[in-house]
This record gives sequence, C-alpha cells and structure tokens, in this order.
Amino acid sequence: MSVRLARAFPVAVIVSMKIMDKENFLNNYTGHFNDKQREAVETVDGKILLLAVPGSGKTTVLVTRLGYMLYVKDISPENILTLTYTVAATNDMARRFESIFGGEYSGRLEFRTINGICARIINQYGRMIGKRPFSLLSDDKGAGRILIDILKKYLSEYPTESEVKNAQTLIAYCKNMMLTEDEIEKLGETVGIPLTDIFRDYSDTLKKNQLMDYDDQMVYAYRILMRQPDLQRYYREKYRYICVDEAQDTSKIQHYIIALLAGPDGNLFMVGDEDQSIYGFRAAYPEALLDFEKNHAGARILIMDRNYRSNAKIVAAADAFIRLNEARHDKHMAADRGEGSEISYIELRNRAGQYKYLVKVADACRTVNGAGNQIGSMPSAADSPVKKAPETAVLYRNNESVLPLIDRLERQGIPYRIKSMDMSFFTSRVVMDITNIMRFALNPKSTDLFMQIYFKCQTFLRKDQAEKMCRISRKRDIPVLEAAEYVKGINGMVLGKCRGLATNLQKMTDERPSKGIFRIEKPCGYGEYLERNNIDENKLFVLRQLSFNETTLEGFLERLAHLQSVLRDTRQDYSCPFVLSTIHSSKGLEYERVFLMDVCDGVFPSQVPKNKRSATPQEKKQLEEERRLFYVGITRAIDQLSIFKFPDNPSTFVHELTSYRRSEKKQPEYVPRRDVSERIRPGRTHGGNDSATNLNSNYELIIGMHVMSEQYGAGVITDVEYDREGCLGKSGRFCVEFETGEERVFAFPLAFKRGMWLNE
Repeated sequence: MSVRLARAFPVAVIVSMKIMDKENFLNNYTGHFNDKQREAVETVDGKILLLAVPGSGKTTVLVTRLGYMLYVKDISPENILTLTYTVAATNDMARRFESIFGGEYSGRLEFRTINGICARIINQYGRMIGKRPFSLLSDDKGAGRILIDILKKYLSEYPTESEVKNAQTLIAYCKNMMLTEDEIEKLGETVGIPLTDIFRDYSDTLKKNQLMDYDDQMVYAYRILMRQPDLQRYYREKYRYICVDEAQDTSKIQHYIIALLAGPDGNLFMVGDEDQSIYGFRAAYPEALLDFEKNHAGARILIMDRNYRSNAKIVAAADAFIRLNEARHDKHMAADRGEGSEISYIELRNRAGQYKYLVKVADACRTVNGAGNQIGSMPSAADSPVKKAPETAVLYRNNESVLPLIDRLERQGIPYRIKSMDMSFFTSRVVMDITNIMRFALNPKSTDLFMQIYFKCQTFLRKDQAEKMCRISRKRDIPVLEAAEYVKGINGMVLGKCRGLATNLQKMTDERPSKGIFRIEKPCGYGEYLERNNIDENKLFVLRQLSFNETTLEGFLERLAHLQSVLRDTRQDYSCPFVLSTIHSSKGLEYERVFLMDVCDGVFPSQVPKNKRSATPQEKKQLEEERRLFYVGITRAIDQLSIFKFPDNPSTFVHELTSYRRSEKKQPEYVPRRDVSERIRPGRTHGGNDSATNLNSNYELIIGMHVMSEQYGAGVITDVEYDREGCLGKSGRFCVEFETGEERVFAFPLAFKRGMWLNE
C-alpha cells in the first residue's frame, strides 16, 4: 500500500460500533476509494480473486473489507480467517485494522499464517486420537546439523554452509510443490545432486526423532484434512469466510489446504497478482491464480488496476514490459499520478563503473540533522529550509552484487542501510575454493588445504597419490607439492602439473590479489573446473572487484573476513536515506528514488534463451519469473528510476523496457546474452602485438597499479587483458580510471611511449 494513498484515507476510530448502514460505512471509510476498490470491499460472498497491481492499495482495501463484513454484513468475527504470508504481515494487518476500526473486534478476528492454521489442525487431530504430535523443528540450525551429516554421505567434499542451505531450499520446494519421487529424481538430476536419497534420509531422520519441520507441518495438515471429513467439516463451518493476502506467493500445497478449508460452498477472497510472483525457488504457485475460475466453480475475478505510487512514465513502461509475459491475466496498469521524469539509463563502460557512481550517490545522501544540514555543519539562515535527501534505494537481484559497493562505502566511511543481507557468498563453494587456494599458497605445507584443492587445479592426481604426498610432506616437513617428486607411479605429465602449480602459487605470494585471482582462474586451471561443473562465474567477478584495493593475499583474506563481520554485526541506522536491498526484500516497499544495478544478461536475467521460439517450457518459465522480478524492482520507484547499462554486457530487459513505445503488434525481440567466449575478458588475447610481449619483463601491468599520464593526470589501472599464463595479453589493452572520473582504454606499450608512466 502506498504511503501516499494511505494518508488519503481517514483513520477514524470507532469506540463502540454496531451495525452500520451500507451508505454510511462507504461514506466514512471508502470516500477516497476508486470504483474498483469500492467494488472489492462490497463483494463478500462467493469465490473471489482480486488482482491488485503494484501500488493499488490492496492492504487498505482488504482491511476495509473486513470492517465492511463485520459492520455492514453482520458477520461474526469468529467466522472470518485472514491468512497472510508471514508472521510480521499478520501483526501488521491486525494493527492496520485496529488503527481504522478500533479494538472492539480486533482481538476476535483471526490473522494467521498458513503454518499457524496447520499447527492448529495437527494439534486438534492429536487430541482426537490421543497422540502427541511430532515436535516442531523450528530452528534452521537444527535442520542444518541433520543435513550436514546426510550430505557428507553423498557429496565428494565436506558440505559448505551454502550447500546445506541450498539442500534445505530444495527439500522445502519438493514438499511445497507436492513432487512425486520421479519428479524429485528429475530435479536432482537438474541441480546435480542425489536429491531423492538426500530427501529420503532427511525425512526418515525427522520421523525417527519424532520431529517435523515447517513444511512437514503443511504436509501433515493436508493429509489430516483429506482423511478426516469430520475435521474438515468443522473448519468449514467455523471459517465460513476466508481471506488470503499475497496469494501469488502461496505454494501449491498451501493452495490445496486453502481449497479444503473453504470447500465448494464457502466464501474465499484471494488477493494477489501473478505479475508479482517472484518466489518460485520457494515453490510459489502463481498457476493457482491463473486457474482460479477453473478450480472454483462460479468464481469471479476483480481487478484493481490503478497505481497510486509511481509517476505515469514509470507505470506505462512497467505495464508494457510485464505484458511480454504469456502466463498472466489480461490486465493493464494505469497511473493515478502525473507523468513525472523519464526513466534514466546510465551508460557505463562496464559493471565495475556502478560502484564509483553509487558511492557518489551515497555520499550525497549522507544523514542530515533536523534542520536538513549535513551532520557536523552549522545551520544558518541561508540553509533554511533545506530539503532532506530523498530516500534512495539500490536494488539488485543477487546479494553478492552489492558487496563491492559496500566495500567502498566502508572504506570511505559513507553511511548506508542494508536490508536482509544474505551471508552465503562467503561460504559458497567458489569463494571457499579461491580463499583455500590462496591460503595454501601462503602455507604450502598444509595437507588439509591441499586435499581440498588439488583436484580443482588440474593436477590430475588420483586421491591415493594426493594422500601419499601428504604423508611424505608431514614426514619430511616439506611443501606438499614438492612431495610429488618422491611418490612412485606419478607419470611425467602429472609431475609437471604439480611443479607448474607450485610455481604459480609461489608467484602469487608476491603479487597483488587481483593478479592472483586471474592466476588461479587461468594457469592454475580453476576456471576450467568451474566450466566443467557448470558453476556460475559471477562470484569470481565479485572477488576481483573486492581485490582491487588490497596489495597482498593476507590483506585480501583479512578484508573478506572483515566484510563478513561487518555485515553480520553492524546495527542498522534506520534514519539513513541510502538503502541497499535485493528486489525480493524490497517487495511491498517503495522509495522516492531507485537505482537498479547489474541489469545484464548472465546476471539479471541469469539465463536467456538463445532463440525465443525454440526455448523449452522450463526456459520460458524461468525467464518469465525473472521478468516479474524486474517488474517488481521497477515498480518500487515513486519519482525517479535509474538503470545502469553496459555496452559490453547487453541486457534483454533494458531492450524490452526501452521498446515499450513501439506498436503492441510488434513486441521487442529477445537479445540473447553473448556467449562468454565471445566477450573481451581478462585472460583472452586478440591479434598480435609482439612489442608488448617483448616489453613484459620491463612493464608488468597489474590491476590496481597507479599511473600518471601527461594528458589525463593520475589514475588507477582497473582492467588488464591477461593471457592464460597470467601475463599481459598480446592485444596489449588496459583500462585506467583517472581522478577526474574519466575512464579510458589504452594500448600497451604505446601508451608508455606517449607520456604515461607507473606511479608507485
């Protein structure tokens, strides 16, 4: 609900209020409603689906409808059940109701999560049969400990925190989507783990210990309702009116439970918008909204299509954009506000440019005091009145996208506020591997680290050979890789690989960590390991960005630990107007100014079909969910929306968004992401510049080096094209960001012959 819209509604409190006539109620409580909002309030009986576009005031309408049911339709509060997605949402809705209608009925109305009502069903059934229900495993850490022991049996390595969390998510998905064993098997093949075995072991362990998790709670409640018609009848008579908020986020089993509670003759009011369904990984089931009329005989669909939040230009673009999805109801979003400013597209040379730009934005948003002045400044007559900085949100798809920005903000002491930071980046397999390789480079006698990384660095060692090397290393007190010289049966090729790895790791200890990461990816072979195992490389990009401001491996490892500590322990300053948030965490919120970052194919969206017509149903489904996520991000903006774009990273979504003025008959075509091999990336060589190679011994360019140019002044090298050996590529191109803010690409060694020199 838009804050602006909420303020337009009266907040009268009824101290003791009995039945009101319809006209009196509507005049008092819906005076500022439009016709479609008022229709939603008055439609009480039957099966109703209310489709509410972003910023249309759905929560206020839902709460007002509850008042209408009580005070106009004379429905007992005990016969009304309102279901919401989270406990926080139930509390918020209860407060909203009491703020409008007072406390007379607020204590008798039931606002619950679906898990809350499932717990009641299970407990009541337990009393009926004289058995105590399983205990609820409400602690994620408890479930995590169980899964660690299970995953150890099925994974080749000790499971990381991120892998445990991923397994929990997959198990929850299976239960919420009511998957069969064959379907679980197929899902496991898709994600590359023996999910059926893991799922079975986890379920058996819980049952053995008489435990159930939150997802089991719903599975058991559904089975009880299906098998106990008397209990089913009891709840249908008790809750003759069921209201469901955020229906697009409701899972398949939750929809089935709601349908059982409502029954064929009950009154069901579902509020949602399939265009805002963005929790597919949690088994959100928007198909239930699309099939609502088919699943509920005599159902009606109402639409609230007026957006009170965003300016008209943002609304028009967002509406045209989301209509590219096929799995949706045919509806349009209309703007209530005036045109306002155009969507701004900020073109930068590359993704790294976002951080410097946003640091400047954050600096301009520094917390202000009551008079509107910067903290520490003295107010003057000329300063008053001064506008406070607009609340500005930087939104992104993945939590890791914002880490390089946070690193810069922390270094410069610029305040920010972050919503729901996920720490899984630091415990992800890629980050753990890179840091373990660096630690092994610093401690080449560590047999524990060696056993974790040897098979990821193209040594081609068998496990028994690696274990023999560890024993020899400990016995002779020598580096583990050196011990390869003493292992019988290692052929010349493998021995050469071990020597090469040892050389590269030793060189890393004297290099900047940015160069070390390239060395790990290329000559050490870790990049090929990622490609072979189909592991996303985006975490490598983030690590590179974090490495640029460090000069040693030790400093880089300490910086990662410091950032992890900062994000885990820092208290939020809720007065800070500069907000960092994933789009998922921003849902239901609004900001005066929004920046969308990392909008490029391969990141957001993560995958794009090369050909729209030949895309598989799963590829289309995945792209449509990501398009919905982008739509939610767009519609968080009230007045200003800015989106970064990069020439070397095309964006399907930016192309679609900028094409909305075209004829509706000619929809924008997909712009497939260029294959990684087609990009100009560090480590790739192009053409021949032998003079650059000849001068490598005199000029070894490394990202982070400071340079001086007679023409442009002081700057820092931000990108270098390294070859597979970690040396300057034959193309001899490198990028420099100057203190003026300008960023330019130069040819090596030509730039150094024309007035540039290292400035260290």
